[in-house]
Amino acid sequence: MNKKIIFSLIACVILAVTIFPAIVSAQAGAPDSCTIRKSGAANMNRTTDGIACPGINSPCPFNEPSLDCGVCCLLNSVYTVTDWIFIFLMALSALMIVIGAFNFVTSGGDEKKTQAGRNYITWAAIGIAIALFARAIPAIVKMMIGMN
Repeated sequence: MNKKIIFSLIACVILAVTIFPAIVSAQAGAPDSCTIRKSGAANMNRTTDGIACPGINSPCPFNEPSLDCGVCCLLNSVYTVTDWIFIFLMALSALMIVIGAFNFVTSGGDEKKTQAGRNYITWAAIGIAIALFARAIPAIVKMMIGMN
């Protein structure tokens, strides 16, 4: 009985997270510009990179022929998402290291607690490696669209 309730709640949360933003964006209509907030997306100029973006905190109207706003807004979004992934994974890894260290200190020779502490620290190291890889994703995206 409890598993059905938990599954129903998780299904409702997943539906809410995926469907409500689509409903809200459908009500608002298509945007006519985006604002470039990341310096990596704003530091493009047509002569060296082949792409022209406005400066930081500048709107990029989609109907401006001298700017490549689609690519600039894509890069801005990639930078924003990877920044959030990096912050979340680093915070989670730090918490796991603290929990693992606590297990080591309080194990008192108990092999299970010592192994649990090792596992926490191992998974934290993997999380840090993935977080660092998230910092490389914008460069990979730039390379894939031919900007580097």
